[in-house]
Amino acid sequence: MFFEIEKSLQEGKARAGMLTTNHGKIETPIFMPVGTVASVKSVHQRELRDDIDAQIILGNTYHLYLRPGMEIMKKAGGLHKFMNWERPILTDSGGYQVYSLGDSRKLTEEGVRFKSHIDGSYHFISPEDSMRIQREIGADIFMAFDECTPYPCDKKQAKKSMDLTHRWLKRCVDWCDENKEIYNHKQFLFPIVQGSTYSDLRKESAEFISSVNAEGNAIGGLSVGEPEEDMYEMTNEVTDVLPKDKPRYLMGVGTPWNIIESIGLGIDMFDCVMPTRNARNGMLFTWKGVMNMKNEKWKDDFSPLDEYGSSFVDREYSKAYLRHLFISKEYLAKQIASIHNLAFYLDLVKEARKRILDGSFYSWKTSIIPELKQRR
Repeated sequence: MFFEIEKSLQEGKARAGMLTTNHGKIETPIFMPVGTVASVKSVHQRELRDDIDAQIILGNTYHLYLRPGMEIMKKAGGLHKFMNWERPILTDSGGYQVYSLGDSRKLTEEGVRFKSHIDGSYHFISPEDSMRIQREIGADIFMAFDECTPYPCDKKQAKKSMDLTHRWLKRCVDWCDENKEIYNHKQFLFPIVQGSTYSDLRKESAEFISSVNAEGNAIGGLSVGEPEEDMYEMTNEVTDVLPKDKPRYLMGVGTPWNIIESIGLGIDMFDCVMPTRNARNGMLFTWKGVMNMKNEKWKDDFSPLDEYGSSFVDREYSKAYLRHLFISKEYLAKQIASIHNLAFYLDLVKEARKRILDGSFYSWKTSIIPELKQRR
């Protein structure tokens, strides 16, 4: 069985489950560190596995297609072997990255023509191309090609974009039916719900996505600038429609409190660059709030980096030392902070899972979110 729900809470939608892939099992709810170009920035695969205990990571189709390219990827035997990562991998479709190129892309019914951010060369990706590229990457879970709408977005544009995403999904499914895996493991396709912040469009998209009967489903086009309340509202309405026996993946979300709130709305899977991107700028997420490690207040604070943290960096380094590294612009600062933040995010979803299993999730959520949001 690809997905098994171990416990659902009657007072809400939160649930704990187990995803099974050929590269290992994934306990949900789960957070996936983002390894854009076959690397989670500043973190070794060994640390991801042994210290952070990342059960699955994310790779980026657009970036891997451009560099190192699919010829290298196929020669290596797929992304798992290329980056020496034996656990599960998820890839996005490239749709969001193409969307973010703005004027450097041209969208048609057939696909997207875009200019590489690396060397300015022109490329074209269709839904079929996205599927082929992701087959060659060899991710355990891969995404259907979609168009992500910006925020704000008028309803006419959102509807047009959603309909295109649905038509592209049919092409993705047809291609996958006709072209089987090229490595010795099963790949699972997830369609993506779109519809911006329009409730009726989101419900329509969720119904269409559900009709495909894929192994899991994703929710895209949120966390793109809309108010948090709108994100929660759209997520709640979509999870009312999506099949309860399939995993639900909220793409690109988010802050620790976003994740806890969304677990309460029935989401199983998350990814976001925030823990590593913010870490590289000196921001640490902790159980007692957010710390800016460049602040003067940490200059002579020799207490452990995070007394509640599980990572070795939390035990071995002090706040004063990490601040010194950031002020001195030492590369080690980014590495220590990235390891801490990723370990914290994984601890966060593990604790949420534990609370779901023992039935205390919603009371815990109410008490923990204000602590997570405070600035230290």
